[in-house]
Amino acid sequence: MYHPDPPKRREQSIPYIRKDSRSVLLKRLLIIVFPTNHLLRNDSLNLKDEKSPDMKNLFLYIFLACFAVACTSGDEAKHDTRTVFKYNEMGAVTSLDPAKASSFENIWVVNQIFNGLVEMSDALQVEPSIARAWNISEDGLTYTFHLRDNVFFHDNENFPEGKGRKVTASDFVYSYNRLLDAKVSNATTLLSYVDTKNGNPFEAMNDTTFVIHMEKAFTPFLSILTMKYFSVVPKEVILGEGEEFRRNPCGTGPFMFKMWEEGSTLVFIKNPNYFEFAGSERLPYLDAVSVSFIRDKESSFLDFMKGDLDMVSGVDAINTDEVLTPEGKLKSNYQKKIKMQTQPFLKTDYLGFFIDDQHPVMKNSPLKIKAIRQAINYGFDRKKMVKYLRKNLGYAATSGFIPPGLPSFDANKVKGYDYNPDKVKELLFLAGYPDGKGLPEISLSTTEQYLELAEYIQSQLSQFGIKMKIDVQKASVLFESIANMKVNFFRKSWNADYPDAENFLSLFYSKNWSPKGFNYTHYQNPQFDILYEKSQSELNDSIRYDYYQQMDQLLIDNAPVVPLYYDQVVRLVQNNVEGLTSNSMNMLSLKKVKKSGRAGK
Repeated sequence: MYHPDPPKRREQSIPYIRKDSRSVLLKRLLIIVFPTNHLLRNDSLNLKDEKSPDMKNLFLYIFLACFAVACTSGDEAKHDTRTVFKYNEMGAVTSLDPAKASSFENIWVVNQIFNGLVEMSDALQVEPSIARAWNISEDGLTYTFHLRDNVFFHDNENFPEGKGRKVTASDFVYSYNRLLDAKVSNATTLLSYVDTKNGNPFEAMNDTTFVIHMEKAFTPFLSILTMKYFSVVPKEVILGEGEEFRRNPCGTGPFMFKMWEEGSTLVFIKNPNYFEFAGSERLPYLDAVSVSFIRDKESSFLDFMKGDLDMVSGVDAINTDEVLTPEGKLKSNYQKKIKMQTQPFLKTDYLGFFIDDQHPVMKNSPLKIKAIRQAINYGFDRKKMVKYLRKNLGYAATSGFIPPGLPSFDANKVKGYDYNPDKVKELLFLAGYPDGKGLPEISLSTTEQYLELAEYIQSQLSQFGIKMKIDVQKASVLFESIANMKVNFFRKSWNADYPDAENFLSLFYSKNWSPKGFNYTHYQNPQFDILYEKSQSELNDSIRYDYYQQMDQLLIDNAPVVPLYYDQVVRLVQNNVEGLTSNSMNMLSLKKVKKSGRAGK
């Protein structure tokens, strides 16, 4: 709910200084605080234009300057040991409200500020967070969580005297009920099995006991609660901030919000009252986290190589030719300077076919023919694609849609597509287009980031007479086009929200058709739906995994998608960073990270 009169921010008046003078003064101030910084000593910096990248970067330095000298004087300032972890986000953070934590960019930053009942460990096991313990009834319909009594919200002006208060079970009742409003969050579908009929799906039995009532059992539900959507938020701050909560959040996490210059810089500072400890030492170890938003891959990577960033993440953010061998390993001359983290990623990159033949976008499209979709699946070499275009970072998707790393994955039971020229020719003949003769041109919609991959597939398919045009769109435009059925062949990816194959298979359940759900292909198969619904309440893992494998094989046989590769978590980290772990969900947790000395030393 939007509060009509949100409290006004306290602002300091700053005397006007002519732009030329301001740039000089800023530069002199910052050189005093950061005497060795190469950026500030570069005479070619554009500091007169407040919209220039150089000027935008100074916002961060101004904050860090104040941060470094705050509460210090004399020798204290000279020997300040406080640490800031810096990473770049090439995508866009759109909200700091956990109710909007639907993208990786949002999830990573929200994870620093908020906590939920439970969290996912690096071994993909559900662990306590604000809930110290829980129990689930034998019928799977009642979840009871016992909360810690030492968790406090961050200080915020919407609290009495600006002091953060203790979290209670009533806060979770409010936070979860808020997610039932589709106008607030698209997490609503994740609560579809909660019993809303009695009007009381969430209950606070007392300050430290929170209960969830289910309409029917849903085995993955506890894992779902680890998602950042289900973080606790304070009602007073939500009502006080209204729509501004997205950029002025208040949580319980290891870091507190400090500043956000959208598209430029986002800064969090240490929460001195965080409830978690490592032995006798209170977490987090870092004093601040700074996120930059440099969209250019080369510029971002150069900043990392100069030591101005502590981490870069993802193949698309790394100059692989510079630092990696053809086998995807770190080159020997960099092994003492930086560290490389890799592991399987619960993420499948794919091409999707919109196959609702009643929709206008499918008029006269050959993609409505299953044999054509299968021919495309057989028509290019995934293994070479991963080897040459991705430096072997990832795995060719020659099994099903479900990626390795999930316990139901079994390449022996789910047979996918591999390069097979004879099958392509056979399928084109069966579809009525021998050697591709008479086959209308198809158009693949993708983004600039994946143009090289699309061109590889285009070249391979052309050998069989399959003509493919590449339609490059902006990421935001393509997302809207896919969700609203404006394209019938598109590049997409899906990464696990929680570590259960159901999350991947839900993309093909007929009741999840876009635009309301994530079934972008409009795949509909009664046999698939029956298996999907049976798997939801099946408590026996072996039986449930068998259902998953049957569904996965149905997908492959009907070919509403072209699985491309199963991705890999890839991070480059400075050698002075310790305690940065990763998992196959690719979650970023900074509460146990330490920095010492200078990067590259």
